Amino acid sequence: MSAKLKIVVVTTTALGLAACAPGASREAGAILDEGGFGDPTVTNQLLLTGQLSAVVDLNKRFSEEVPSMVNFAFDSAVLDGASRATLRRQADWIKQFPEVRFRVFGHTDLVGSDAYNQALGLRRARAVVDFLVAQGISRGRLEAVTSFGETQPLVVTENREPRNRRTVTEVSGFLNNSPAVLNGKYAQVIFREYVDSATEFPSDGGVEGGVIEE
Repeated sequence: MSAKLKIVVVTTTALGLAACAPGASREAGAILDEGGFGDPTVTNQLLLTGQLSAVVDLNKRFSEEVPSMVNFAFDSAVLDGASRATLRRQADWIKQFPEVRFRVFGHTDLVGSDAYNQALGLRRARAVVDFLVAQGISRGRLEAVTSFGETQPLVVTENREPRNRRTVTEVSGFLNNSPAVLNGKYAQVIFREYVDSATEFPSDGGVEGGVIEE
């Protein structure tokens, strides 16, 4: 057998083994999905439309200026007083940016089955969405209600853990590829409320530029 023929035989055999390997019958690209293909797609869209950096900046600012998480009692999707107070602060922040969309992620601790916790995380996320809507936020701006169930614990423990029983609210994008972002007026979106809330005073010796300095 010639060296060239040996190479062909070995290559054919390898291809045959690959076809019999687990998952070989799945559609092309399935290995890239892993159940969350929508998130990379959204990220690519934001990148191509020039919105990604704006979303990252806004999300960082949101998490710094208001609590992005609320917590729940064990096996419950009921919002307590502390959670409602936090969500009112979230709603006040969200109202400042009518061009922006948000996503709410539900989480659980590791007690219970995967399927049950997935459903429980979803109920928690929906409870948050419903509360934000009741505060005057358009449901259309809350683009997705998603549950991670028990897959992303803050504290890895099989015991009951209050910090894992939570929802997280995040900036996810802009409505209809908001022109305010795409036409170079991003600064107006980000700092609009600062401009609107600024108070001017007649310039005198104690005030520089007519604006009181903190």
